[in-house]
Amino acid sequence: MNNEILYLITFVTAYLLSLILTPCFRYIAMKLNIYDRPITAVKTHKVSTPYLGGLAIWSGWVISLILIRFITNFPTGTLNNLRSVIIGSLMILILGLCDDIKKGGLGFKFKFLIQIIACLIVVVIFDIRINFIENYILSVLISIFWIIGLSNAFNLIDIMDGLSCGTAAIAALFFFIIALPSEMIYVNFCAIALFAACLGFIPFNLSNSKKIFMGDTGSLSIGFILSTVAMGTSYTEINTAGIFAPLLILAVPVYETAFVSIIRMLKGKNPFLGSKDHFPLRLEKMGFSRKQILIFIYFLCLVLGTSAYIVVKGNVFGSYIIFSLVIVFFILFSIKLARVEITE
Repeated sequence: MNNEILYLITFVTAYLLSLILTPCFRYIAMKLNIYDRPITAVKTHKVSTPYLGGLAIWSGWVISLILIRFITNFPTGTLNNLRSVIIGSLMILILGLCDDIKKGGLGFKFKFLIQIIACLIVVVIFDIRINFIENYILSVLISIFWIIGLSNAFNLIDIMDGLSCGTAAIAALFFFIIALPSEMIYVNFCAIALFAACLGFIPFNLSNSKKIFMGDTGSLSIGFILSTVAMGTSYTEINTAGIFAPLLILAVPVYETAFVSIIRMLKGKNPFLGSKDHFPLRLEKMGFSRKQILIFIYFLCLVLGTSAYIVVKGNVFGSYIIFSLVIVFFILFSIKLARVEITE
């Protein structure tokens, strides 16, 4: 069976499972009284909403990969890589689930500790890391920083319906497109499965009558999956500038994390504690509707993903022009957003 058919099977399986499991987990959350209640000032929703959507996304993703495993023969290296991402993301999933269920959530120090352990499993034991850094210790440290940073970036940007999951879906799609010719097959399957699973969840997340949140269970685990997927393929076969392509694909959550952290620190606040400094909320304060903000960010993700593809496939000079334009855009964008007053 050729890879194109296998990718299609993976996509359909992950999508249908996520579509079916999301309302099931919503029902379970309601029965078990697992809700995200707007009891703090940093919450942006007004009605208590069921959690556990992240379980549906991850379940659709992992079951589709297990199914593919049983209908084809993967190389040993691919199986090891898949195991590492599944084991690591499962740890992060459980961490997020405990944080969602526990009243008041878990402390950020404990969460970081578990994330570091999950990273060590992937980076040290299974050797999925940033390979262009020759020094092993430095490579391990930066890889761990990358995974933890991205995991929390998708958690940080999960402040508006459809935002984090939609951003993850678009990122997964572009990782699949760019990695498709690669022999690192696990990247292709992980990416297309996550893309499909996110698509199956989004309609419920955006629904008024059947709304469900993915919670930390979902945002942390999809960030973990994407950060490991990003390290699994080559971007520099044509030009060395392609090494920064993942930063373009994941620019929105990376920018959100940097922007919020800098704003909070300038105000003397702890960057790890919640606030309403998020850039989508600043756009809302400027008068844009949530639908308009979502469309804008989706469009921005598509433009950045396309730019990453051009960088990987194009020449060095064109790549530098693209990176320069992106940097200028985000600087001007930040200046505009920073002028918006946010009331806590």
